[in-house]
Amino acid sequence: MENPRAYGSAPFTAIVVHGGPGAGGEMAPVARVLARRRGVLEPIQTAATLEGQVDELKRLLEDHGDLPVTLIGFSWGAWLSFIVAARCPEIVGKLILIGSGPFEERYVAALQADRTGRLSEGERAEFEMIIAALGDPAVGDKSARLARLGALASKTDTYDPIPDASAEADGIDARGDIFQGVWSDAAEMRKSGELLALGKRIKCPVVAIHGDYDPHPAEGVEKPLAAVLGDFRFILLKSCGHKPWIERQARDEFYRVLQRELG
Repeated sequence: MENPRAYGSAPFTAIVVHGGPGAGGEMAPVARVLARRRGVLEPIQTAATLEGQVDELKRLLEDHGDLPVTLIGFSWGAWLSFIVAARCPEIVGKLILIGSGPFEERYVAALQADRTGRLSEGERAEFEMIIAALGDPAVGDKSARLARLGALASKTDTYDPIPDASAEADGIDARGDIFQGVWSDAAEMRKSGELLALGKRIKCPVVAIHGDYDPHPAEGVEKPLAAVLGDFRFILLKSCGHKPWIERQARDEFYRVLQRELG
């Protein structure tokens, strides 16, 4: 597997960072659009620990990027990019967070309530069972469970999706082992306050782009980050779920905003 994937021509200063953890390839559609104007890299995170992913992304940027780069992180990738920008400020010139998870534990209940409230009773029970199974080391076949979780999340996380838009993502199977190995440590970083505290070490401008229908509470991104970052802006997209580039009513505005922020 080519890693990172390259789109367009050098210099490669725009880096798209996928979510999951373990959802490699999901940002390929964004990379292809952005590459019409600039060189873009799409790293695929293969490490199965949080620290491993941080080190892996740093190494890929140093080896293949034209530094300093703009990190464009989606969902879990927003947190990963945030951590890398805090620990390695010399290699990140700008940080763009798309559909980030909330940065404080007190917003998690609202996220869970919004998601489960958009499911039927049977789907809600299945969703909760999969979450529990993904966190249990004794449970096998996590990749199939992560794929099923993604299918359920496509119902909870979208507002007006373009038919078959998810098929544009480029072809890497969901990795349940990566999800299990990374997510528990990431969640603990949020719970302890360590994740948000890293913001005090970030030197570059930060922009958060968020859908107003995203179950991840916009307030849980905007308010905590505004309190710790020196140069921060928050952009809320109307009629938009978690993944703006598949949203019929928000996709064009999303790309206008993203291209403007990249300059």
